[in-house]
Amino acid sequence: MAPSRLGTSDKVGLEDFVNQNGGLGIRSEPVNVDESLKKKESTSVVDPPIVSHQAMISIRYASTADAALLRTMIRELAEYERELKMVSITENDLLRDGFGPAPKFLALIAEWEGQAAGYALFFGVYSTWVGRPGIFLEDLFVRPAFRNRGIGKALLARVARIALDEGCYGLRWEVLNWNQPAIDLYRRIGATFLDEWRSVLLTDEALERLAEQPS
Repeated sequence: MAPSRLGTSDKVGLEDFVNQNGGLGIRSEPVNVDESLKKKESTSVVDPPIVSHQAMISIRYASTADAALLRTMIRELAEYERELKMVSITENDLLRDGFGPAPKFLALIAEWEGQAAGYALFFGVYSTWVGRPGIFLEDLFVRPAFRNRGIGKALLARVARIALDEGCYGLRWEVLNWNQPAIDLYRRIGATFLDEWRSVLLTDEALERLAEQPS
C-alpha cells in the first residue's frame, strides 16, 4: 500500500456515518479488536456472514482459507495503484501475521452473491492526544467488476461499527491524491483530509543505517 494516502474520521462523524448506514453489513453485537488479535487461530471465529439490506452483499471475517484470496486482492489493489512491483507479500506471510498465535491485523471479505468482491484490512493504533485507541484501515478495495454497488461503503460502515463498539476515537486511512472516486466517497461520508500532514516512511537501507546509530 502506497505511503502517501491520508484521511481520518472523528467519533462524531463515525456515529453519524454508522447511524446513516446501519444496514450495510454491520453486526449488532460488539467486536473486541484486541481480543480478536489475541486469538490463537482466527478460524475459531464462528460469526455467520452479515447480510446487508442489499441482499446481494455479505461481509464476513477472513479465515486461514482466505489467505490466497487476500493475497490476490492485495495484488489487484497494488496494480490499481500502479505499484504492483512493490508487493512481495506471500500467503505464508498472511497466515503468520493474520492468523497465527499473535495476529497483527484483522480482515473482512465482502461478497456479492457469493463471489469475492472486495476486502478491508485493519489493525489497532493509539492516540496520545485523546488517550483512546483507534483503527488504521490499511487496505480498502473493491474489485472493478463489483464497483458502484455500495460495497466499499458497506465495508467502511462495518469497520466503523467495530471502531465504535471498541470505544475508538476514529478511523484513519490513506488515499492516493489521484483516486478521485475514493476521495469523493470519503468526503460524502464526512471524513477529514489532513492536508497539512505528510506521510513519512523509513525502510530498507535507511532503516538499517538509523538502527545502527548509538541510542
